[in-house]
Amino acid sequence: MSGAGGAGGRPFDGSALLDDLIDVRRRLHACAEVGLDLPDTQAVILEELAGLDLEVSLGRGLSSVTAVLRGGRPGPVVLLRADMDALPIVEATVLPFASTTGAMHACGHDLHMAGLLGAIRLLHERRAELPGTVVAMFQPGEEGFAGGRLMIEEGVLDAAGERPVAAYTVHVDCVTDGGSFVTRSGPIMASASGLRVRVGGTGGHAAFPEHAIDPVPVAAEIVLALQSFVARRVPATDPAVLSVTRITSESAAANVLATGVVIEANIRTLSRETFTLLRERLAPLVVGIGEAHGCAVTTEYVDSYPVTVNDPAETSVVLGVLDGLDGADHVSRMPSPSMASEDFAYVLEEVPGTLVFLGARPTDVDPDHAPGMHSPTAVFDDGVLAMQAETLATLAWHRLTHP
Repeated sequence: MSGAGGAGGRPFDGSALLDDLIDVRRRLHACAEVGLDLPDTQAVILEELAGLDLEVSLGRGLSSVTAVLRGGRPGPVVLLRADMDALPIVEATVLPFASTTGAMHACGHDLHMAGLLGAIRLLHERRAELPGTVVAMFQPGEEGFAGGRLMIEEGVLDAAGERPVAAYTVHVDCVTDGGSFVTRSGPIMASASGLRVRVGGTGGHAAFPEHAIDPVPVAAEIVLALQSFVARRVPATDPAVLSVTRITSESAAANVLATGVVIEANIRTLSRETFTLLRERLAPLVVGIGEAHGCAVTTEYVDSYPVTVNDPAETSVVLGVLDGLDGADHVSRMPSPSMASEDFAYVLEEVPGTLVFLGARPTDVDPDHAPGMHSPTAVFDDGVLAMQAETLATLAWHRLTHP
């Protein structure tokens, strides 16, 4: 390991850990689990942390792991986070370590865990010099289960006895060139919420629709109205995405008019103002359409993740650190936020910090045809794990040594 004044100003060199990190990443990939209960994944994390001078605690309502590394010198607290869960996708790669559990790490969370394990090992080796404390947050349930919020409710932000002054996470991306960093100040990922609409009819014979109230054409009108509302009522400068993802008829057969139709939509916004606009206006719109046709309409909102907002001051520091690690030509500023969402947003609502993307597209994958995140054929170059570990460790080190 190089010293603090090593080549390029790198305080850490993770190259010696790379083989171990690749091994643990592939073990985690093979035992992919979904949701909040991840016993096999948790067991691997605990095995890797065993023997280190850490204060380790487990979640009560979820399979989380929190590890507190206390430095040998006084100082503030920094939090580093990795998500643990996989997606309910049957893997379609031909990797020798492909998952056979019916779930798949198609969003790179296996790399996130391995990278954070490497960062903790790097920091642990220099803990006598460390001026402060690092909290490692291994979090289940990122993919729609709000595991980050649950860990906050269980006290992860107070695990060290005082609140972190900063929080960081590095999220891999299987489409971006390997080794390239991408981030931005301010909103970086959208909020996510759901809208469920039930359009009630009477049921009846398909041959005699005049004797019934058929909710199917009314549902079609509602779908068009939802799409038109976003296109015409939401400012283009504050974008939103509303996608109708499922329409389910309660008809029992092809010749039976439905007693009801359920419409489900996913909503993404980049500001609280636009979120509030949609929440307040969509329900009256769809209820009114239903009433005009004699249908009873009910609506239900399902709040999910808030907007992920990178703190401007912290992100300015992070960009400077990244530029110093690998040169400014390896660091890009996102021109606009992504409409995907992330539950690291819950942490960033409480603690100033930054989410950074790290490219992990394998060199033998054509960039024009690379399968995207959440694809059953998504593949990642785990050769970036040394860089990921170094980056997380360096961000924590720099923040603690430059309070």
